[in-house]
Amino acid sequence: MSLTTDSPTSKLNAAALGLEGFERLITPATPFSEAVAAEITAAWAGSGEFGDHVVYERNRRWTFAAGVRARVVVTRGEIIVDDRGSRTVAAWHGDPADALAAATASLSIDDWRLYGWVGFDFCAPYHGILDRVPDDTVLAHLIVPEFEAFVGADGVDTGTADPERARLLLEIASTAGAPGDSRPVDVRVDTEDYRSRVATAVGEIAAGRYQKVILSRAVDIPFPVDIAATYARGRADNTPARSFLLSLGDLAAAGFSPELVVAVHDDRTVVTEPLAGTRAFGISADHDAAARAELLADAKEVAEHAMSVRACYDEIASISAAETTAVSAFMEVRERGSVQHLASTVKGTLADDESPWRALEVVFPSITASGVPKSAAVEAIDRLESRRRGPYSGAVLVASSSGELEATLALRTVFSSGDRAWLRAGAGIVAQSTPDREFEETCEKLGSVAPYVIPR
Repeated sequence: MSLTTDSPTSKLNAAALGLEGFERLITPATPFSEAVAAEITAAWAGSGEFGDHVVYERNRRWTFAAGVRARVVVTRGEIIVDDRGSRTVAAWHGDPADALAAATASLSIDDWRLYGWVGFDFCAPYHGILDRVPDDTVLAHLIVPEFEAFVGADGVDTGTADPERARLLLEIASTAGAPGDSRPVDVRVDTEDYRSRVATAVGEIAAGRYQKVILSRAVDIPFPVDIAATYARGRADNTPARSFLLSLGDLAAAGFSPELVVAVHDDRTVVTEPLAGTRAFGISADHDAAARAELLADAKEVAEHAMSVRACYDEIASISAAETTAVSAFMEVRERGSVQHLASTVKGTLADDESPWRALEVVFPSITASGVPKSAAVEAIDRLESRRRGPYSGAVLVASSSGELEATLALRTVFSSGDRAWLRAGAGIVAQSTPDREFEETCEKLGSVAPYVIPR
């Protein structure tokens, strides 16, 4: 099973399903814009008709994976598997990636595709801080959906939905429209004394404890958030590498990810795409061009980026066949919403004795969300940040029984759980960092989401 599924028969059998009148959705006269595609999937998600769900955009094609055939949840000490009504709870030890691999191998569903998220603390066992993670912390939450539907430029594809769900999907899609008004969030308030923590990290770098650490700060949103509407509104003005919208258990999130953590393709190519080095974007053509030139010439940003690429290269090489690892693109400038980044691509061919879950284990968390060397940086994050990251800077994950896997970095994201909603952003701290500039960088990144938050 591929990570991208085409099901043309679902698009051709509208009449057989009793869906006459929806031809404009199934085969639109003009291609759907990205904004319209996002509005349709957001309408499905926001309808409340389909239960737990994940929307995942890749290559400008949106997948809506909804309902639960099977669920896998990894906590600090347990792995919980609900497999078509059969529930098992077991302790796990060692590597959570191994626990996930064993859980998915045990599913009674032979041909599956998983969607969900992996939290930053998924890396805790690898970096010696698991004892600091609270027992009830969720490290991963994944589902095998009951059905998948799709939206792209060529229209709506009801995919594997049964006839009744297909009717409902098209009915909801036919009424989807632009979301309501947003209420911008003040991202310049600093309740966590971020600048002071940056200064502490710079001192620790000078003392030789590590070379780079990504420190983040959270911004609480003082009102309940309509996550689905915020996704539709934000996607219209963002240029993500991938985007996502999810509601799993008590967590909802909408994000415009700038970066791929790791992907393993059907030909066993393994890829990561580190971003490091940031300037604002979208102010004006002249300002954007000047910021781009400044970014490419800034010694601190270039050194930070090169350091990240070197570390990513070593990670990919450790799981790849000999002499297959390469930097296929180096230090390009890629525009991602309100910011532009230095970006590279590192590739290899996964070695015969390595698995996609092992690739996730080695590359996760992204170097650009943790630091160099990774273990020392993760330990510093645990000490210096005022609250646990949860899903922030983890990954939204898609994986299949055929051996493909894709994990996209959970940045530029709004989160909601219970009566709380929040944003979060970080910056890469190196020896040349200054607290004011790094704080400003977090504000620039938060600008990819904060202006689009819609109250519930």
